Amino acid sequence: MSGALSLAVANRIADAALAAAAERGFPPMTVVVLDAGGHILVVKRDERSGIGRFEIAMGKAHGCLAMGFGGRELARRADAVPKFFTSLAPLLPHGIVPVAGGVLIREDEGTLLGSIGISGGTSDEDDICAIVGITSVDLVADTGDAK
Repeated sequence: MSGALSLAVANRIADAALAAAAERGFPPMTVVVLDAGGHILVVKRDERSGIGRFEIAMGKAHGCLAMGFGGRELARRADAVPKFFTSLAPLLPHGIVPVAGGVLIREDEGTLLGSIGISGGTSDEDDICAIVGITSVDLVADTGDAK
């Protein structure tokens, strides 16, 4: 890849994530894929996905980019310093949701390409689908957990 996340690849990531949810019998999901600058490339949702799911998925994806960590690491940090994370909400224009289901998208050598946020199932289910989406295009899913 060229150091930038293309629309075509972002679409493939979102499609694979939604397919993973359906294959596993997870609840209907909404997927947001952002480029490294935080711009929306793709928003896709199962037509049965609930209200508010876009905002949650966006907060997961945007929060990961804003802080530079995958959702699992953001969750640990939010637990450690809750007052700091509470103060971030009004500062970040697209929110921050520090839980699993927000994942940074990287190239093999670590170059940041963007992020994905998914909402609809449990945070663990959202995370599984994000990882499937990212790895389906041979990119690296940075969840915030050590590899």
